[in-house]
Amino acid sequence: MMLLITGASGQLGRQLQRLAGAHALTALDHHTLDITRLADVRAAIRALRPDVVINAAAYNQVDRAETEPDAAFAANALGPRNLALAAADVSTPLVHVSSDYVFNGRKGAAYHEFDAPDPLSVYGQSKLAGERAVQHANPRHYVVRTAWVYEPQGHGFAHAICRLAAAQREVKVVDDQFGSPTSAEDLAQGILRLIESHAYGTYHLAGGGGPASWREFAACLFAEMGLDCEALPIPSSAFPRPAPRPRYTALTSVQDPLIRLPDWRDGVARFAKDVRR
Repeated sequence: MMLLITGASGQLGRQLQRLAGAHALTALDHHTLDITRLADVRAAIRALRPDVVINAAAYNQVDRAETEPDAAFAANALGPRNLALAAADVSTPLVHVSSDYVFNGRKGAAYHEFDAPDPLSVYGQSKLAGERAVQHANPRHYVVRTAWVYEPQGHGFAHAICRLAAAQREVKVVDDQFGSPTSAEDLAQGILRLIESHAYGTYHLAGGGGPASWREFAACLFAEMGLDCEALPIPSSAFPRPAPRPRYTALTSVQDPLIRLPDWRDGVARFAKDVRR
């Protein structure tokens, strides 16, 4: 298959390119293709005629979105809608990557694909708007929700917390928010398996092995990285943020085909090995 990947310079975009294998691909970043411009998107898809479009582009600044809603909705809703319309014009499937933050976190158990979304933040609202735009504009869609994505070349929580741990013996980490840490490598492999199914719909692809708190995630990172630092639990109320966070958004799947990603701890072990190379 010929794949068109948008958001090519992000964590998932890089892993999709690395793992594409026998697939031909064109990978475009924001500077090459601005997905908020419908005419440009249509021109690119008509010229390239990909077999599948994978949208890995996103606005992921959760707190900044509270004061930049237009930017969040442009990247997370308008852009996906443009991709869906342009792909539908040439009968091409679209994979769109969404977030666990479309849920409010009050269920008290892992969320599956048929649970009702109810986002708490502007970021979550923009991601849900993107899902709905894609579902409406292109019947050949895969909406993939994931969570807490990290990879060796990234710049998110995993790298930041390890830098802190390398400089001090104790780090305070939130212990009352739970989710599904997800290796970008595992997510990319799951998406590449999914597009072989031709079973359009909404899917949860996130790290397996049960939920983790941010503190548990950090403690596992410290152990695998060989860092002599203790992750001390603190409540989220001690670390107020502009955007409200859902308390429990672990993801599970009941969708068919059932694609389960490896245990999140396995992903952390591979992350640590790759970072230390």
